[in-house]
Amino acid sequence: MADNDKIITLFTTRIRQMILQYKETKKENEELYEMVDAKEAEIKQLKLELEQAQNNYKSLKTARMLEVADGDIEESKKKIASMIRDVNKCITLLSGK
Repeated sequence: MADNDKIITLFTTRIRQMILQYKETKKENEELYEMVDAKEAEIKQLKLELEQAQNNYKSLKTARMLEVADGDIEESKKKIASMIRDVNKCITLLSGK
């Protein structure tokens, strides 16, 4: 009978250890999911910032192209007219679809 008591005690101890290990693993898993969610949110924010920076760069580049240097207004007008024609071509192509 004493052997059975030892076996039962050992079995009970092992079950408790497994339950504790399960709880620790579950807690660690929840923390990891929280970390993943935080990283995904950070990535989303960084993508938005990158997109905004790219848009700002394009705007700056366009503004730089249009910059009137040394009173060269005619050249700037030609560039603007060319850009308008390109935009109109794009609109025409998109309207045709």
